[in-house]
Amino acid sequence: MEQTSIHERNAELLRRVREGDREAEASLLEENMGLVRKVARRFPDRGVEFEDLVQIGSIGMLKAIRSFSLERGTAFSTYAVPLIVGEIRRHLRDEGMIRVSRIYKSRGVALLREQTRIRAEEGREAGIAELAVLCGLSVEDAAVALDAIAPVTSLSDFVFGEDTVTYEGVLADEESEHESERICDRVALAQSIGRMPALWRRIVLLRYYRNHTQQQTANALGLTQVKVSREEKKILAFLREDLS
Repeated sequence: MEQTSIHERNAELLRRVREGDREAEASLLEENMGLVRKVARRFPDRGVEFEDLVQIGSIGMLKAIRSFSLERGTAFSTYAVPLIVGEIRRHLRDEGMIRVSRIYKSRGVALLREQTRIRAEEGREAGIAELAVLCGLSVEDAAVALDAIAPVTSLSDFVFGEDTVTYEGVLADEESEHESERICDRVALAQSIGRMPALWRRIVLLRYYRNHTQQQTANALGLTQVKVSREEKKILAFLREDLS
């Protein structure tokens, strides 16, 4: 089925759902299970069978079906994905099933220990490059380790691991009518940022929220300008694929 036909089919079924047609609701859920399965594949090795993740994700899809408005001006799939992801993450969190590789957990603990020591002894925040050197890791490995032991976040948590921008701030500044038209895209963006390695999140913060140049960002992270440029290209490629 062509993409335009899928959108038209979804729109027709959603209109029928709004009219109370339960058969249309069941059909819409069934026809979009491929999307649920695609999202569920993002959560491998979490101690839950794939089909169970699909069933949990279908709850998020059903919530999307029942709450989506055709007046939003955004694709139904864009709206549904964050709800599916949220439902799966909530289950993993509540059931305590998010598992972290032992080696990354060990590295993450060591990095946090050094971070705490420097904060206590010198009254400053250590950059990830400095922490990586102290623990004998590459910056990339340090970023992965810190990201691996990061807790499941709430809207009030800080997106970039410091007192600057919260998930709630990324999603919306206020619940106004014009903001609601863009909230689905902001939810999707916040979810994508949350899935990035810690290094990428730091680059996004400095480049796009603090308006640093590539050289200023490189200096802050202990990298070269060329490295920042390369990572930025990877970030943009990741976002294009993840948000599509």
